[in-house]
Amino acid sequence: MDAAIAVQLVLGLTEPQSSGIGGGAFLLVYDPSTRQVSAFNGREAAPAAAQSDMFMATADTPLTRAAAVVSGRATGVPGVMRLLERAHGKFGRRPWVETFEPAIHLAREGFEVSPRMARYLSGSYPQVQTADVRALFARPDGTPLQAGDQFRNPAYASTLQSLATTGADALYRGTLAQQIVARTQAAPLGGAMTEADLASYSVDEVAPLCRIVWAHQVCVPPPPSSGVGVLQLLALLERTDIEQRRPDDPRAWLLFAQASRLMYADRDRYVADPRFVEVPVSELLAPDYIEARARLIDRDVSVAPAAGEFPARRVGEDATAEAAGTSHFVIGDASGMVVSMTTTVETYFGSGRTVGGFVLNNQMTDFSLNPRDGERPAANAVAGGKRPRSSMAPIVVLDLQGRFVAALGSPGGNAIPAYNGKTLLATLAWGMDLRSAIELPNLIARGGEFVAETERFAPGVVEELARLGLQLRPPRGEESGLHGLWRQADGTMLGAADSRREGTVNSVATQP
Repeated sequence: MDAAIAVQLVLGLTEPQSSGIGGGAFLLVYDPSTRQVSAFNGREAAPAAAQSDMFMATADTPLTRAAAVVSGRATGVPGVMRLLERAHGKFGRRPWVETFEPAIHLAREGFEVSPRMARYLSGSYPQVQTADVRALFARPDGTPLQAGDQFRNPAYASTLQSLATTGADALYRGTLAQQIVARTQAAPLGGAMTEADLASYSVDEVAPLCRIVWAHQVCVPPPPSSGVGVLQLLALLERTDIEQRRPDDPRAWLLFAQASRLMYADRDRYVADPRFVEVPVSELLAPDYIEARARLIDRDVSVAPAAGEFPARRVGEDATAEAAGTSHFVIGDASGMVVSMTTTVETYFGSGRTVGGFVLNNQMTDFSLNPRDGERPAANAVAGGKRPRSSMAPIVVLDLQGRFVAALGSPGGNAIPAYNGKTLLATLAWGMDLRSAIELPNLIARGGEFVAETERFAPGVVEELARLGLQLRPPRGEESGLHGLWRQADGTMLGAADSRREGTVNSVATQP
């Protein structure tokens, strides 16, 4: 847990386009002494005064996404620092202040800008065109930082020093909180956040959502995380013959695509903050419901599946447009404790507004911009104090005796459930090692779209899928960044990191 804090603080410096202390996260912790998984919900919250129609330009038309993400209304109350403080209080071993030292040192001394960070700073996203981002992440001549440049962030070092000595209160009360409120209330489209919203934010420790799939317990955070979608996807696939197939079989990818579409239809309709709407988690994972949905897998691929119907859950169609911009990491230690954390500021560089050397999130645009579908409200509509639905779904896998098997997860916006589902399918059903599973092609099937890394499939697969009706198009969002640990038969840990991104395996730990 100490290392997880240090990692998040450094990521906020070196990967600010994806995550940081101005964002939110979901965290799972496996404790070998109890064989229990703890889940923490550090998702951002809407200000108390937020209104359901705050992203509507007119009574019938939402704001464009480009306008919404850089508005003052886009930022929710950040959750990461309260999450880290809460988890450190339960699982930390070293003093809180020590976990800040690497990031403070790096912010003061500087680091070499990575190609990925430079690529996004030179992109056309509205957030990187803001005055705040242009000022913070710039060369002395005002041009955007380039790969290989040395970047120092003394303002971030100062912020971290305050958090190290004062605790998370340094962000939620006092001068920094005042600056956050002022920056979010500024034009264009100033938001409703107040100092009281920051001071009252709390992190929920919640029971993880676990189900048995292919003789393993798979655990995820409950809603508003999309972990329930990952579990549903696996349960649907378990009711097909996909276990007898392999990655070079087009039929396997057809089954995966069709099951994914069913999962996304249900997730998009029903998953939201359970404190505000009743999310039918048990119904979505009920064996009879899974059996009925699985019978739809072989239907005509030209027809996008609808969400299942639950008479007691009359909610409207969703209009959430999730974007990419997230980090994920897994850490295990020699005692057998493991953390799996997915963390985000939402889109690249969040809202494009900065305070204290860090980026403020635009997580409020993870709500449905249009709050209603005719007379029926969207489950994921804005409400004061509500937390938006998230695609984030860190995972811990146990055997049937509760012993640790694996931890994994990925960034990738709304593709996260598909990225995670592919990897769990390959490891749990096909027996592939984690590294090979991560490198399999990604296929995201949602509604009428089939997005895939066509160049990674075995010869002939793409052509056969096209004959079956799946016209694959190349991805245009954030690629996967899968990271994970897998306990091998001899007790050693195999670490794996996605070659599509900059992460690497840092070391090897042994399971006692």
